[in-house]
Amino acid sequence: MQQRGSEQPPSVALYWDFENLHASLCEARQEGAYSKQDNRFRVQEPLIDIQAVVELAASFGPIAINRAYCNWQYFSRYRDALLQCAVELIQLFPPGGSAKNGADISLCLDAMEDMGRFGHIGTIIIVGGDSDFMPVSQKVKAAGRSLVGIGTRKSTNRHWAKSCHAFHYYDNLLEAPAEPGASSTQAPQWAAGENVAADLLVRAIRLLAQAQGDAWVSPQAAWQMVRRLDSTFDPKEHGHANFPAMLSASAAWLELREDGPAPLMRLR
Repeated sequence: MQQRGSEQPPSVALYWDFENLHASLCEARQEGAYSKQDNRFRVQEPLIDIQAVVELAASFGPIAINRAYCNWQYFSRYRDALLQCAVELIQLFPPGGSAKNGADISLCLDAMEDMGRFGHIGTIIIVGGDSDFMPVSQKVKAAGRSLVGIGTRKSTNRHWAKSCHAFHYYDNLLEAPAEPGASSTQAPQWAAGENVAADLLVRAIRLLAQAQGDAWVSPQAAWQMVRRLDSTFDPKEHGHANFPAMLSASAAWLELREDGPAPLMRLR
């Protein structure tokens, strides 16, 4: 399915104000659960679904930068999820008693520098809901890049959200996708352990459909998305000679259309 000579889409730069998102989720559970100083300076329980955010970012193109800013000494329990999603960690110690680590300033400065250095970056994604990010939105637009914001519904500044080309509420990313074949009259015929491959393909198609606003996606785009979500994925390890063979085996819950200029597919 891979075309080595095909032109790659513009890259994505993903920047996390990690503590901002974590604090928002804590406060959503219980007011004061994070804002009290005694609560901030202790090891934090993991609340963020890192993979859900990274998968959304991957729907805009290949991720070239995935960088998170935080005082990581209290966030060690996120270790495995951060490593799994290849997040680059930027350590920020609070310089004073206010416990403000300056993540938003460092993030914005890095985003501006990266745009100037790397012409292949087409989309800037900022995870955070503060109004402090509004000035950088003007710079991103002036540079001809797309700006996408991600934040919780309750804690996101509405002016910041409106200043983005697109804004996604974190709360909406956690909606569980339907099981493959759930709406089909016939259960998908996967070999033992094939549910892993099926889940990956379904996630790829859903993300593409959401990004382009059309349920019909091209197999080539789906293959590229699968590889963005899991660079180690190989259809042969799941009993298929190649990706087209894998698609053919999923006909119970995947509809293929080949009557146009290029083949397309969608979830049933």
